[in-house]
Amino acid sequence: MIDYIKGELTELNPAQAVVEAAGVGYSMGISLNTYTAIQGKKEVKLYAYEVIREDAHLLYGFAGKKEREMFELLISVQGVGAATARMMLSAMSVPELCGCISTGNERLIKSVKGIGLKTAQRIIVELRDKIVALGIAEEIPAGGAVESPIDNVVKDEAVGALTMLGFAPAPSQKVVVQLLQEHPDAPVEQVVKMALQLLK
Repeated sequence: MIDYIKGELTELNPAQAVVEAAGVGYSMGISLNTYTAIQGKKEVKLYAYEVIREDAHLLYGFAGKKEREMFELLISVQGVGAATARMMLSAMSVPELCGCISTGNERLIKSVKGIGLKTAQRIIVELRDKIVALGIAEEIPAGGAVESPIDNVVKDEAVGALTMLGFAPAPSQKVVVQLLQEHPDAPVEQVVKMALQLLK
């Protein structure tokens, strides 16, 4: 198993990072939290999680071990796949998600695309004790503030990220444009987070 990949960050968007190590470019699915943490860096170290299926070999990358541990816990719950777990870690930070689980806030967990009431309840019941036992519930450092690029760049990256997360381009663009009109200075990850709450 690959534990982490350390190298040059050659490509980055809110849903994917390409890290070149020893002449090989590794494409890794990432959350918005990892995107925020590594944006603007040339050299990165991403903790890896491999998903090997008959039809695909996927890599997910995380800026910190706690986020990877949270990802592994989420996909251990029946009904939560890797794509849904990444969506949850894009909609909320690890401390926020731990807070929802520990307080039994099924409404907020259910607001993430792909999570129904029963799955939200399963996540709370199955993970409440585990997040405490593993120490994931402790506060983790947040990524630094990100400067907002020009509107068109934000719009294109946000729509691209939402499309990669499984939303149709047309409604994604409509929501993103509306959000940017209301929040012209919002960075990409904030626009995507807000869009995730509106798109169903």
